[in-house]
Amino acid sequence: MNIVKSLAGLVLLSAALPALADECNLTINGNDAMQFDQQELSVPASCKEVTLTLNHTGNLDKRVMGHNWVLSETAHMQPIATAGINAGADNDYLDTSDERIIAHTDLIGGGESSTITFSTEGMTAGGDYSYFCSFPGHIGVMKGKFVITE
Repeated sequence: MNIVKSLAGLVLLSAALPALADECNLTINGNDAMQFDQQELSVPASCKEVTLTLNHTGNLDKRVMGHNWVLSETAHMQPIATAGINAGADNDYLDTSDERIIAHTDLIGGGESSTITFSTEGMTAGGDYSYFCSFPGHIGVMKGKFVITE
């Protein structure tokens, strides 16, 4: 009887592992109307790494309507975006030496995707994190909350 219970427990545990991995994989879409399709993304605190895929579902070139996904503490969003304008298009509108940037994708145009994997080390459940697009003028509407849940 104990063997049956142990085997049942192993089956349940092995079934839960892929679900946990899926919780650490996120996808978000940006379009030619300068919008992300989600205003909030969340992962459980058990995710030590997060993989995020940004898809540009529009048709416009990245020089016209490029999008990226940048993660930072909410208080640092605007200063990072402002510094990004000075960094220019060749640098995906990001000063990548800025230590306030937790993670970012490449700048992409219509039909393109960019995937990143980043560590959540140093981030805390309940912390005040946000994501945004650093293409000039986009931060006003292309932003959302990044939530780490207990």
